[in-house]
Amino acid sequence: MGAIAAGIAAGLAAVGAGVGNGLVIGHTIDGMARQPEMSGTLRGTMFVGVGLIEALPILAIVIAFLVMNK
Repeated sequence: MGAIAAGIAAGLAAVGAGVGNGLVIGHTIDGMARQPEMSGTLRGTMFVGVGLIEALPILAIVIAFLVMNK
């Protein structure tokens, strides 16, 4: 049962991170197209946002391994 829960947790975290990254990157590209002079600031903010979004699946994988090993 723990392996099923771990698989579901990891899968949902990966899907959520993929959707979140897609939205952030898409909106950043849209912002760069609208205001090219802000591209450096937008790019830096995007990298911080993507890093924070990627923290969720990493934590979910760790929790999934903990649940699987109990």
